[in-house]
Amino acid sequence: MRGLIGFLPWIVYAFVATSDEWRWGAITGLVIAVVLVLIDRRSGKAWDEMVIESSAAIFFACLTALSLADPHSPLTPYGPALVNVWLAGTAWGSLAIRKPFTLGIARTRAPREVWDHPRFYRLNAVLTAVWALAFTAAAIALTLVLHASLHATALVVAIKVLSFVVPAAFTAWYPNHVRRAYAE
Repeated sequence: MRGLIGFLPWIVYAFVATSDEWRWGAITGLVIAVVLVLIDRRSGKAWDEMVIESSAAIFFACLTALSLADPHSPLTPYGPALVNVWLAGTAWGSLAIRKPFTLGIARTRAPREVWDHPRFYRLNAVLTAVWALAFTAAAIALTLVLHASLHATALVVAIKVLSFVVPAAFTAWYPNHVRRAYAE
């Protein structure tokens, strides 16, 4: 559950910005992201444990600057899709450099002797890929929905919720499944 706290800025932005006020959503997301990064760093967390939080701070700093400089930007209605594009890029990027964003989080919960095991890496690569796929699918779906109807709020909220709930449920299930499979 602690790993999901890193998504708090994204979740809060999703609710605040749904009311068509992306500036307040961006500012709120930025404040929460920066606070999370500061708290985590002060508590001794390594940067690889805070990929999502760090990514949120960068994204919301950029989005805040854009939303204040150009409040009526043509990107305004696509804020929810932009979030998922950024999250997908973060997840896919972490896989591309062979440092899945779930790896740092998983190391805080796993014994040190498994950290360098190929199965541990593979498990985290699969988890990160599921998150990346969910974010990619949500980015595409949100772009299409928002292009077709800017006020399809119920559908937009449903896509946002599913893009977190589905990979979170998989993340809760998959490690236990892998442990059972290798225990047999």
